[in-house]
Amino acid sequence: MRDLLLWLARELVEQPDAVRVDAIERERAVVLELAVDPADLGRVIGRGGKTAKAIRTVVDAAARREGRRAVVDILD
Repeated sequence: MRDLLLWLARELVEQPDAVRVDAIERERAVVLELAVDPADLGRVIGRGGKTAKAIRTVVDAAARREGRRAVVDILD
């Protein structure tokens, strides 16, 4: 899941080297914290939050295939 989120974010931004994903493991869930360059924050969030919602949906669907839950936090 971490690698999936990393790949998705790097494809969206102009500065892929600045993308960082930290994973915090919980019992049956994982919290993924996504940090990008401040100039690329709008690209990751999208108009009205649509891109962020799509990213969260894809990552959570991948996690559910493994019987877990994933929560994506976008850090500013």
